[in-house]
Amino acid sequence: MSSSIGERIAKIRAQLPTSVRLIAVTKQVPAEVIRVAYKAGIRDFGENRVQEAIAKQKELQDLSPNVTWHLIGHLQSNKAKKALENFSWIHSVDNLKLAQRLNELAKQLGVTPNVCLQVKILPDPNKSGWSVPQLLADLPALNCCQNLQIQGLMTIPPLNLKDAEILDVFNRTRELAQKINEQNWSHIHMQQLSMGMSGDYQLAVQAGATMVRLGTILFGERPG
Repeated sequence: MSSSIGERIAKIRAQLPTSVRLIAVTKQVPAEVIRVAYKAGIRDFGENRVQEAIAKQKELQDLSPNVTWHLIGHLQSNKAKKALENFSWIHSVDNLKLAQRLNELAKQLGVTPNVCLQVKILPDPNKSGWSVPQLLADLPALNCCQNLQIQGLMTIPPLNLKDAEILDVFNRTRELAQKINEQNWSHIHMQQLSMGMSGDYQLAVQAGATMVRLGTILFGERPG
């Protein structure tokens, strides 16, 4: 098992441009398998749930100086403090109220987390995130969240789209980031595009992704 994970990781890393950060999504992946990925060169790990991540981080404390943990799943406001204490990146900041809560807690904790704003380019009742008009309207308030390092956008296309439609979602996300950058906000810098998962990461890279979040293609299918 370990060699096949190592081989998969090596294959994907060889395909990705050096400008793209590979985040290994370790939801339901045990700590010993994360060690295998680490040995294969992975330094960025993504988790969906705060509690699950904390348990693994304790087991992997010896790796912690070299590892960056990314929260990529939906974040409930009551887990915001724990998220800030245990993750360097939060990709799933999906509404203004949550951003303001994180900003307030970050000030109290003396941290400046990197965050991405989760946006829905197409309507999708199954996903959290800003609609494009909502996000544009909230930019002045987000710019006041000075304890957050707002680094870019995150998106997940709706299910069952054709490749051309998925590519369009990713291209429109990049264009939205460019549009926001052109407004020259003092505390919003759209340098990162967190987009692309196991089934569509090649389309995301084509559209300009700087971070891809890969789980199944590295670790195989997981229950749930």
